[in-house]
Amino acid sequence: MGLFGALFGNKSKKIGEFMDKGAVILDVRTPSEYKEGAIRQSKNIPVQELSNRIAEVQQWDKPVICCCASGVRSETAAKLLRKHGIEAINGGGWVRLQARK
Repeated sequence: MGLFGALFGNKSKKIGEFMDKGAVILDVRTPSEYKEGAIRQSKNIPVQELSNRIAEVQQWDKPVICCCASGVRSETAAKLLRKHGIEAINGGGWVRLQARK
């Protein structure tokens, strides 16, 4: 296993499992960041608004892969979603996640 696999292997496997289940990619950056570039067909709910929009995410009835610029905000978002019973993981930075798709 190479360095990338050693560092990200489990996360990469988990992202693949979520994608196989039809996961929604939730970009939690600001709308202006999202407009500058994003993963096609991802949804944008800024992390600052997420607690007020939990019901919206629950209606998707799908696992959620959270992403942002670096993975910090998406970790906060994934924890919040899990706290509300939503199957969610931190996909990290959107650019790296997009390259993986």
